[in-house]
Formats: sequence, C-alpha cells, structure tokens
Amino acid sequence: MIPKYNLWLESRGEVLLSVWRVKLLESIEEMGSITSAAAVMGVPYRRAWQRLREMEERLGVPLVTTEVGGVGGGGAKLTSEAKDLVQRFHRFAGGFEDEIHERFENAFGEDWISLDNEN
Repeated sequence: MIPKYNLWLESRGEVLLSVWRVKLLESIEEMGSITSAAAVMGVPYRRAWQRLREMEERLGVPLVTTEVGGVGGGGAKLTSEAKDLVQRFHRFAGGFEDEIHERFENAFGEDWISLDNEN
C-alpha cells in the first residue's frame, strides 16, 4: 500500500495549474512543439491545445508563443510568464511527496508500506 495524491491550483472552481498541466508546459518547452508535447504526454493534440487555452484564459496571460510552419517548420516555446509559473508551481509543490510519505509511515508504519513490495 502506498499513498497517492494529486495537486492543483484552482480559482472559482476551475483548474489553473496542476501537476499534469505543468508537465504539459514543460513538454512544450522541451519539444518545441505543442504537437510533439501532446504525443510525449500521450494525449490528443486537441486536448493539449484545449488545456493550454484554458490556462491562458483563466490566468489572463499568454503562456506559449508559436510560429507557423514553413521551410524550417513551426514551433512553440513558453513565454517568460509561463516559465515563471512553472518555477513557482515547483517551489510550491516541492516536498509534498516526502511529507505525504512521512505522514503515511507515521500513521500506518512499516508493516503497511511493505505490502506494496509483496505483489
């Protein structure tokens, strides 16, 4: 048995940032393309594009700049605002996993933790 959690930030009941959405932004920056980022994340391009637009609308800032394809191909990269939000999310989320595992161990002890390794 192991603890699991999901972390996100919302406003007025709408998700602004989440672990998954931050990974999407990081994938866009790494891959240089929304299409490639969607493929790496294992989601359809349309879903990645929708989540990106939702974040931009809800946060009120552009997160990605794009270039239309041509001879060298198109591309996408994060804006400085997006890079800042990714860094802030990581600072906020950092340590949660360790804290959760420590709390789990304190509550359940080693006997329960070892159950995960027996299967």
